Amino acid sequence: MTSIKRFGAKPGVQRFLGRTIALYLKFVDRTTRYTIEPADIYDRVDRDSPAIIAMWHGEHFMMPFVNRRNYVIKALISRHRDGEINAIAAEAMGIGTVRGSGDHSGRYLEKGGVGAFRAMLDELELGTHIALTADVPKVAKRAGMGIVKLASRSGRPIIPAVIATHRRITFDNWDKSKLNLPFSKGAMVAGEWVHVPADADDETLERCRRQVEDNLNAAMKRAYEIVDG
Repeated sequence: MTSIKRFGAKPGVQRFLGRTIALYLKFVDRTTRYTIEPADIYDRVDRDSPAIIAMWHGEHFMMPFVNRRNYVIKALISRHRDGEINAIAAEAMGIGTVRGSGDHSGRYLEKGGVGAFRAMLDELELGTHIALTADVPKVAKRAGMGIVKLASRSGRPIIPAVIATHRRITFDNWDKSKLNLPFSKGAMVAGEWVHVPADADDETLERCRRQVEDNLNAAMKRAYEIVDG
């Protein structure tokens, strides 16, 4: 481990970075003028709670601010060092955490195990909304099977969700991460909900997986049309 990585692994440094990130993102949120689409999305969520909130890697920094009605939300965050900083930031913005991560081969939550999957099921049973990235690390914008299996097991709908801002910096990394900037025009867009049958076979699970992917991409396209158009 390099000296920089060792420094970044110190709990005090992680707490400082996580809380600083949270303060910055709160400032971005407070100085952003949002368009919400569809306008009645929160009424619909109130009628059919809890839900599974799907997002893409790289589009996730502002996602804590989808919580406009003080819902109880927990996010799946990896156990990696960077995940620890993200978890501290999320909790500083009022979002609880479940620790674990996805897997390229489609086996859900190998890094963090069955425990994280079980924890999310338990939270949904208690009425907690669960937020997680639909894609797994290093495979951007391709939905994995995990979120679909979670919906099938829990019986809860998947809501594809995107927050975009007109002022932003796009990084040249694997997920094209967006750093949202303050004093911007913003869009919160929810895509078409996806319901996964409890008795879904492999073919149905794959169809629902593609539906999550397509609906999340459509929501992302629409969000950027609003802020850039």
